[in-house]
Amino acid sequence: MRELLVQEGYDALSVDAVAERAGVHRTTVYRRWRDVGGLLADVLDAAGSDAWRPPDTGTLEGDLVAVNAELEAGLTDQPVTAALIAASFRSPEAAAALQRFWYDRYTRCAVVVERAVARGEVPEGTCARRVLVAATAPVYQQILLMRDRSDPLLAEQAARGVALAAAHGVFVGGQQE
Repeated sequence: MRELLVQEGYDALSVDAVAERAGVHRTTVYRRWRDVGGLLADVLDAAGSDAWRPPDTGTLEGDLVAVNAELEAGLTDQPVTAALIAASFRSPEAAAALQRFWYDRYTRCAVVVERAVARGEVPEGTCARRVLVAATAPVYQQILLMRDRSDPLLAEQAARGVALAAAHGVFVGGQQE
């Protein structure tokens, strides 16, 4: 299914096409997933059940740089990631699964800000979700929306800028998640 999604796109994805690619009868696929949205949701849910943890480099800046490096690699080295994100705009089930995936990833990454607070790098009350969104958003913008990989410094500079802003209290206050 992943290969078909990457090669042909969402419009070519059907339960019949998935069954044919898998070499099984279509009823086998229909029994488990009633439509492509359910299939995509299961793929996204499975991606969230891994053991991934954010890196611990000893500084907030280093952690954010490392997270962005992993993100950039995931979006460029694994074309299925971008294809799943794009497909989620076409399927409510896949969109809900992608939202669950991101919620889980940001929850796991909150520890990088918690560690920074404990080390005294950022003030108490710094909102981890906002720090992480601000650090990673430029990477998504450049790779997924602009489809441009020509700025190899963007991910690192965005992470460094957000770490600096967090140290100055820019992300303190508001709703903590």
